[in-house]
Amino acid sequence: MSKILIIKLGALGDIIMACPVIKQIQEHHGDADIYLLTSDTFKNFFSPWPRITLRSFARRNLGAMLRTVNWIRAQQFTRIYDLQSNDRSGILCAFSGAVERVGNHPRYPYTLHPDHPWRGDTHIQERWHKVLESAGLDPGPLSPWLPIQEQDRSAVASWLTDHDLTDKPFAILHPGASPAHPEKRWPFFDELAHAIRAAGIEVVLSGSRDDLDLNRTLAKHGGIDASGAFSLLQLAALGGHARFAVTNDSAPMHALACAGIPVFGLFGPTDWRRTHALGQAEHVICANGVSADYQPAPLAKLAATDVVERLRNSKLLN
Repeated sequence: MSKILIIKLGALGDIIMACPVIKQIQEHHGDADIYLLTSDTFKNFFSPWPRITLRSFARRNLGAMLRTVNWIRAQQFTRIYDLQSNDRSGILCAFSGAVERVGNHPRYPYTLHPDHPWRGDTHIQERWHKVLESAGLDPGPLSPWLPIQEQDRSAVASWLTDHDLTDKPFAILHPGASPAHPEKRWPFFDELAHAIRAAGIEVVLSGSRDDLDLNRTLAKHGGIDASGAFSLLQLAALGGHARFAVTNDSAPMHALACAGIPVFGLFGPTDWRRTHALGQAEHVICANGVSADYQPAPLAKLAATDVVERLRNSKLLN
C-alpha cells in the first residue's frame, strides 16, 4: 500500500483554500495511507478530517524541525505533496527520502512540478491546478470545501434557535481582519449594517476574540454579536443558512465561500486577483474598482453606499 504525505503549514486563509486540493489528493490515492503535516497552530483545524493521520510541529523550533525530518524519513513515504513549497517545507522534502516529491517550483527538491515558475502572478488555486496535473491528478473544479462535521451543523442549528433566526433572513458581516493587518479592515460596516437591517434582514456579526470590542461596538446600533461563537467550520455551516455575507479579506471570507452563498469580499490594499475566495470573483468589491491592472488603495476610499448599491444590483436588498 502506498503511503502519502501532504504538507500544509499555514497561513489560515491559504489552508482553507487548500482543503479541496487535499480532498482531491485523498480521493485520487484511494486506499493509500494519507498523512498530513501542519504546524501546531493549525492542528485543531485539521483534527476533524476523516481518514487522515495528522502530525504537527512547532515551526519556529529548530529541535522540532529536526525531529520532524527524522519522523518523515522513518515513515518511508511513497510520495510527498508539498502544498507549502517554501524554504522550510523544501528542506523537509529534500531530506525525506521520498522518491516522488510534488511541489510548486520547477527546481530541487521537487521531482513533479509545473514546467514554469510561479511568482504570485495568478490565483493560488490556478497554480494548484497545475501542480496536481504535473503529478498526474485530475484537479477537477476544486470548488471551495471544508470538512464540516455533523456536530458543527448541530451547534449552528442550536445557536439559530436560541437567537430566533431559524426562519428569519439574515446576513453575515465579518468586520475584522488579522490584528497584524489593520489596513484590511473596512471602516464603514456600521453604515452597511444599518442599511441591511432597514431592508428587513437581520445582521450577524462574526469574528474571533480579537474582534470582540469592534463587534460589541457595532452591535450597539443593532445586529447580533457572534464574536467567538463559532469555529471556522461552524462559521461555514452558519453561512449555509444566511442570505449573503460581506467580509474583509480574511480567513472567514474563505470559510464562508464553502457555504455556497454570495460572499462579497472587500479589497483595498491587497490584490483581489491572487486572494479572492474561491468561486466568488464576481462578488469582489474593490476600493479602486475591479480591473485587470488593479492598483492597491486604502479601504476608506470604498463608500458604504457603493457596497449597498452592489447588494441591491445583486437583488439581495430591496
